[in-house]
Amino acid sequence: MEKIKSHEPEISVEERLRALYSLQLVDSEIDKIKTLRGELPLEVQDLEDEIAGLETRLGNLRDEVTNLDKSVAKKNNEIVDAEALIKKYEEQQKNVRNNREFDSLSKEIEYQNLEIELFNKKIREFNFQIEEKKVVIGESETILSDRQADLDNKKSELDEIISDTQKEEEGLYKKSDKIQAVIEDRLLTAYKRIRTNARNGLAVVSIQRDACGGCFNQIPPQRQLDIKSRKKIIVCEYCGRILVDDEIISGSHI
Repeated sequence: MEKIKSHEPEISVEERLRALYSLQLVDSEIDKIKTLRGELPLEVQDLEDEIAGLETRLGNLRDEVTNLDKSVAKKNNEIVDAEALIKKYEEQQKNVRNNREFDSLSKEIEYQNLEIELFNKKIREFNFQIEEKKVVIGESETILSDRQADLDNKKSELDEIISDTQKEEEGLYKKSDKIQAVIEDRLLTAYKRIRTNARNGLAVVSIQRDACGGCFNQIPPQRQLDIKSRKKIIVCEYCGRILVDDEIISGSHI
């Protein structure tokens, strides 16, 4: 449902054109400020996302190292247990009553020795993984430090630009809001759509050397007269931009 801005009398076509061109001037100044910032806001966001990813990765790697350390400790405990069993079985062999009991204990001792070999193999594998992950952690920490330094520099640069332009930008946005308040919704929506689609953000342009100031295609003489009469809003048949005459331009300012 289209909102009703006020019950005031509808403004004339000429007043609409003047309001649209004034809005264009204000929005173009806002565009200049955004251009001054350039890609800095996006670069800051990209760096923040990359740093968050690196921190998550580092956290996961450190958790993996902690778990591997626990696994090494567990295997060392199992070796101690196995060695205790071997000692126990060796003591029992001294008191066996027959060869069958001796052989049975010998098999238990052999099994525990095999277990110790397996535990030691696992410990070596775990330690190798730990060393590999520590190398990756060191590399990731270096990258993280570099990215953090880049982020600090980019943020400082962006903050400086924002500080220099913030007051001006706030004033321009207030002017933009004030002008928009007198433009009917449908026309304002069309203006914003044209601005979004236009590469240079120009939705309202003048006639320059008998051509559209946006796409530079020629405008027929009769159409130029219609534009100068300011009886209706006329758009370029090639690019769709709203066209205004020199008097509108000369009488408009920020």
